[in-house]
Amino acid sequence: QVQLVESGGGLVQPGGSLRLSCAASGFTFDSYDMSWYRQAPGRKREFVARIIRLGITYYADSVKGRFTISRDNAKNTMDLQMNSLRPEDTAMYSCNAGVFWGQGTQVTVSS
Repeated sequence: QVQLVESGGGLVQPGGSLRLSCAASGFTFDSYDMSWYRQAPGRKREFVARIIRLGITYYADSVKGRFTISRDNAKNTMDLQMNSLRPEDTAMYSCNAGVFWGQGTQVTVSS
């Protein structure tokens, strides 16, 4: 059974940091490109970052320079280090691998 389980979300002040994690199981993790997406209330889901099997990374322009995606193929995990957070980063963040999605973890940036 495929599972993607996100953790690490929470409430943080503007300018703060959070580290999200995605724990994967039930599929061959190192065969998949892994991504983070987010969805704010009333808005469409949007791409945040991707790390492909070879380790090359891609970022949405809105997070470039602030967020860092990484993966550990030995542990079947993917992380998203988020720095200099802004109120507009507030959203439900979800982990993606191909057709598989996690349930998401809420990130709220507010003073």
